[in-house]
Amino acid sequence: MALLAPSNGALNELISICEKYAASHGLVYNVRKTVYMVFQAPGVDAPDVSLPVLLNGAPVDRVNQFKYLGHFLTDNLKDDADVERERRALAVRANMLARRFARCTEAVKITLFRAYCTSLYTGALWVACTQRSLASLRVQYNNAFRALLGLPRFCSASAMFAGARVDNFTAVLRKKMASLLIRIRGSPNSLLKTLAVRNECSIMQHLIKIPFHWLAITTNIVLRKY
Repeated sequence: MALLAPSNGALNELISICEKYAASHGLVYNVRKTVYMVFQAPGVDAPDVSLPVLLNGAPVDRVNQFKYLGHFLTDNLKDDADVERERRALAVRANMLARRFARCTEAVKITLFRAYCTSLYTGALWVACTQRSLASLRVQYNNAFRALLGLPRFCSASAMFAGARVDNFTAVLRKKMASLLIRIRGSPNSLLKTLAVRNECSIMQHLIKIPFHWLAITTNIVLRKY
């Protein structure tokens, strides 16, 4: 459960509502598993002091980073920590596949790679990250494919993906972003509709930079699927 508020007072008011609801339904919030985060405004550093945030009368700890639904959120609104999370997870999955399925045919290995290594979980949300972080993940993605298929370490990444008919790192990210943009614009949810029409939003600005032909390809796939 996540609460978003513009000020400390508003946050405590929301917590008070939750406390009343929990008390009326025989529930108790675990203070030790509850934290709060102060997001930094552009060009302004968040205050270092801990704000008086209370839950059931006990103070709530402040954190600079938190994993929510598998995605790392940071108080500076940067995505480098989440990119690194995915890089580590990809390395674990790739090593497992290379070790357990070393004797399988190339077709089986390619199918396994598509299933386990091309998800790039929450990759469509990576708006504020450095090129260095993305480059590290791209190298891990390429090396994972080389290791699984037993290819030379310095072979051409473009050639190996084209020969196997597998999307490279850039293609996977573009398709994920195009899919997210289409779902946001087609969603009946009122909050997502508000986001879809605000092109000044950093996420929307990032998504609408996708080349139009990628959107057309993804839309065609969705139409054929349904």
